[in-house]
Amino acid sequence: MTRIFSGIKPTGHLTLGNYLGAVRQWVAADQGPDEALFCVVDLHALTVEHDPARVRRLSRQVATLFLASGLDPEKCTLFMQSHVDEHTRLSYVLECTATDGEMRRMIQYKEKSAQAQASGEGVRLSLLTYPVLMAADILAYGTEEVPVGEDQRQHVELARDLAVRFNQRYGQTFTVPKVTLPEVAARVMDLQDPTSKMGKSGGAGPGVVFMLDEPGVIRKKVMRAVTDSGDGGVVYDREARPGVANLLDVLAACTGGDPAALAEGYSGYGALKRDVADAVVELLRPVQERHAELAADPAAVEKVLRDGAGRARAVARPIVDRAYRAIGLLEP
Repeated sequence: MTRIFSGIKPTGHLTLGNYLGAVRQWVAADQGPDEALFCVVDLHALTVEHDPARVRRLSRQVATLFLASGLDPEKCTLFMQSHVDEHTRLSYVLECTATDGEMRRMIQYKEKSAQAQASGEGVRLSLLTYPVLMAADILAYGTEEVPVGEDQRQHVELARDLAVRFNQRYGQTFTVPKVTLPEVAARVMDLQDPTSKMGKSGGAGPGVVFMLDEPGVIRKKVMRAVTDSGDGGVVYDREARPGVANLLDVLAACTGGDPAALAEGYSGYGALKRDVADAVVELLRPVQERHAELAADPAAVEKVLRDGAGRARAVARPIVDRAYRAIGLLEP
């Protein structure tokens, strides 16, 4: 089996984009306890201003949604990043391999540091270096494939570069991973701004559909989605018609159809929006029902996370110990 690793930050409520672009793909992958590892990357949530109680609350919610979406702790390893010390142990070693220039070229650093400065906040050093921690998350497990959304491709490429550089300098230590993307809806866009990603950290905007939104809320958001000016009808064109293309991508991801082919069945935006709303509501209904059941038994979720951390630690420790020896550190 191919070993895969992926994770999501608990910086906001999970969105339809998180589900279609990542979580559902994880559920569909071949899973084995030592071969499929999925993580709530809570340390990454500390790189910007945050409320500690909210981070803890969202961390539990994300883990619960992972389970509600179909990740089976008997078939995969589900854990909290901060519960496995190997992540931070390896991160420092990789900081000694990465360069300042690589960090400053990362697109998300440029965007988030500009946002922090504009709001009068200081830019935390961890915001600059967190792509190295993400590389450590991946490389600590001998990961072969990283199923993520399109916006995370650059970070996986950094992990590849660091693995190759470390191996060349200090001897064969790390597996060089590759990114895998879903065929459609790899990057679900904001319904009000179809040129921007549907992000969980952007507040409760009308263009963001959250996984736990009630059906009525989902329908209202989809029916108010921005479409494109002009009389060209419903056509699939990401460049010229981003709003309609986003709706078609979502519908295709929900129903298994082809976006361009689906467009041919519509003469107007209203019918398309109604079908998209219905498809999203039905897609999320069983997840929401299962989430309610799991949220009523938080001790069971916590046990899954404890057991998962133990399994993750057993996989990561030999690899991180090998990296310590390779780079020149004495064994304790």
